[in-house]
Amino acid sequence: MASRFQEASLVTSPSYPNAVAWSSENLIAVAAGHLVIIINPALPTGPRGLITISDAELYQIGRVRSQDLLTGGLLPSSLKRERNPCVRSLSWSEIGMSPNHGCLLAVCTAEGRVKLYRPPYFDFCAEWIEIVDVSKMLYENLSSMNFGESNNPSTSLSKDQLVEHHHEDDERISSLKARKRRKTSANNINLHEKNYTDRASCSKQDSQAEHNVLEIEVYKQASNGQDYSLPKALKKCSQEISPETYVSREALLSSLSVAWSSLLRFSSESSSSENTLRFSLLAIGSKSGSVSIWKVHAPECYHIERTNVSPMVELHAIIQAHSSWVSTMSWGIFGCDSSNPQVVLVTGSCDGSVKIWMSNNEDLQKSVDVYKSSFFLLKQVVAVNPVQVSTLSFVVSNHSNAMHLAIGKGSGSFEVWKCEISTRKFEQIVSTNAHNQVVTGLAWSYDGRCLYSCSQDNYVLNWILCENTISEVPIPANTPGLSSTTDLPDDFLSCLGMALSPGNLAVALVRNFNVELLNPMYQARSQKAAVEFLWNGAQQSGESEDSSETVTEAILGFSKNEFAYWESNFLWSLKEFKDLNKPLVLWDMIAAMLAFKQSMPEFVELVLTKWLSVSYLGFHADISMEDLVPKITKCFSAVPSRLLHILNVISRRVMLSELKTEEINRKLQGQRTNDEEEIDLWLKLLEESERELRERLVGLSFSAYLLAESSQGTVSPSSWNWCPAGLAQLQQWVEINRDIVHSQLETLSVEVKSSLTRSSNSTETSLEEEKCPYCAAPVNFHSAEEAFCESPHQKKKKSKEKERCDQSHKLERCCVSMQVCPPTPLWFCKCCNRMTLELAPETLFALPSFPSDLKSLPKSSFSKVASKPFCLFCGVLLQRKQPEFLLSASPV
Repeated sequence: MASRFQEASLVTSPSYPNAVAWSSENLIAVAAGHLVIIINPALPTGPRGLITISDAELYQIGRVRSQDLLTGGLLPSSLKRERNPCVRSLSWSEIGMSPNHGCLLAVCTAEGRVKLYRPPYFDFCAEWIEIVDVSKMLYENLSSMNFGESNNPSTSLSKDQLVEHHHEDDERISSLKARKRRKTSANNINLHEKNYTDRASCSKQDSQAEHNVLEIEVYKQASNGQDYSLPKALKKCSQEISPETYVSREALLSSLSVAWSSLLRFSSESSSSENTLRFSLLAIGSKSGSVSIWKVHAPECYHIERTNVSPMVELHAIIQAHSSWVSTMSWGIFGCDSSNPQVVLVTGSCDGSVKIWMSNNEDLQKSVDVYKSSFFLLKQVVAVNPVQVSTLSFVVSNHSNAMHLAIGKGSGSFEVWKCEISTRKFEQIVSTNAHNQVVTGLAWSYDGRCLYSCSQDNYVLNWILCENTISEVPIPANTPGLSSTTDLPDDFLSCLGMALSPGNLAVALVRNFNVELLNPMYQARSQKAAVEFLWNGAQQSGESEDSSETVTEAILGFSKNEFAYWESNFLWSLKEFKDLNKPLVLWDMIAAMLAFKQSMPEFVELVLTKWLSVSYLGFHADISMEDLVPKITKCFSAVPSRLLHILNVISRRVMLSELKTEEINRKLQGQRTNDEEEIDLWLKLLEESERELRERLVGLSFSAYLLAESSQGTVSPSSWNWCPAGLAQLQQWVEINRDIVHSQLETLSVEVKSSLTRSSNSTETSLEEEKCPYCAAPVNFHSAEEAFCESPHQKKKKSKEKERCDQSHKLERCCVSMQVCPPTPLWFCKCCNRMTLELAPETLFALPSFPSDLKSLPKSSFSKVASKPFCLFCGVLLQRKQPEFLLSASPV
């Protein structure tokens, strides 16, 4: 059994497969009974977020006659009883869907309701905020379309068969008692949804009974033929429908599974400008076998202030995917770098069938008829069979240009299919009885080379895919660095899900405890389940790259092969983060490197030396770090901004981890007191890298301003998504560093200064006009990081008491505009602890090198897309700074 390196206990236990999900911003959500518990893997025992599932809203869908109550389709609905709310399925959106550029969480309950939640980034609470009730929108859409039914006699009954309801409260109570005694006469029955206060749980959580509780009320028809009037609350369901129609409508509204697609980007060109359409697709599977697909649009701009803006959500299509319950789904996308990416949806059903659907991108970008779907059936991989599908894992492999599909079943077996993208040829690789009970989780890692499987039998297995064969390999038991941090028991009963970290180096498992074996006084009360974390770095990923031969023997319990696998997987993960579409979340990599650094620092330096030489020099230079650093710094102008960001994060969080962040920032400003050679080496590397990024920002700011000035009368700069700020401060910074900055910046700085002087209506304030936000004293520019105001009380006290001479306010400067930050909520970087008022342009993060001619940059560099809240120096997601007792994501 593999050793966990950390864990987190849960107060409630999961009930369904796929009970854990890992977001792209490094948060873990666990579906645990009536709660969704959200954990930061960097602080598993720290603050948590919660989503409490409440009773479902009542939907009115029609009435049926009493003589039809015992028909086959309606009988389960008539006999069912309400149970406690429970989470059945959950899924994270991609980063960028929340108003603060974080992730949204879609939650599907056992009652069939789906809602979207956002993090409480300005609410200062642990409970996540509901922003969209998708089930309510589905009900309204289907009601407006008459649930997709035609108005024929088989669907609705004639008017002379309709009766009106007339009962007082005491008569309702007596009718309910009569129902409990199972005494039903030949009266008509009024059926609609209701939640009872006296709850009785079902004997099985996955029975065939429908999950929406129905109220059965007995009423009498008037003897004189006169109809009684219905209460106002029941008038909507006054139409009497057939049992088949009622069952069909209820199945359409009863959701079972949810799945988010990646964030899709489509360019819509017009005659005057270019706009980018950005949205994600949310798929919701139902008991009717249909899948409703929703377009959730990404925000046009991001903020951290209080706002009531909700995302734009629209129903795009309804696919009749299966003839039975849609139990699981998975999205895939290939060609995401092209202008025409292909979106693939895989659906699995309780009837055992699995189908693959592909989109028509032209219809995907525009609004079409809901029942004229833009998705078409690409392949029915598995035909209908008695064994239900419990879980799916789908990945588009970049190294093999193929799609890999793993299908888990209720019998404990799973299948692996492979499809060549070019030929669309499907081939079954393996079908194996891996487990003794239902497969509850499948997860591909390392671009489809490795597969994890877990089951209700509590076993977790690892598989390696090599060409067209798959074989089981043991999970390494060695754990680098610290061992388990808490004293959790190992009396587990089942494993109900797994998820992989963004860098693929860690695995999270959720397990239920066998409560009967725990201490009933302490453990059994507070520990119902646990999330375990295992390292995945020692897995053989199938990489063909030659590993270093420096480690020639087993050390600290690790074999030579395990060191080689760790090195190969470290380099693979670093290579993957070169993709600009992949958020820079390096927590798992940094945690693993820090663990190795405690016991074997030379191994970490070996890996970083190889990565630096290959990424910056283009070849593996077998030289020491002291000789490598001067060669690398000369190449900074020719490397992409993403590589500089990765280097800065590793420098701060791994190689300079002994120093606090504030101490590193002081040393970068020249306040160095430590003469250790290794620290000075990485400090120099970090200083040069950050200066290069700042020069790129200053150059883009000057270029954008001059371009806007030259475009006056043709293009309005106010319509651009990014306009530079703090031009006066940027000019002063160039003047202070004129001996080391690029020559282009000096030339542009002079042009900007001349333009500002000529412009009489310039909104830019001079340096002398910058005031302290606390005392209105003038603030001079001396540093790009901080400033001190010249308080009028400072000069009076200087001559009297030297120890009280510093009475001025210490002020933070925005790391983008270099302006003094106001005392308002600011963007905060968890890596370098810098504050940001203005956001850097997205063009900066996509630069392949320092522009050879800043004045020739196209207008689309500043007007095509909105700015995203990424740190100028680290490239990680910026956040609103939270108190220590509240949950926040940790990208590093």
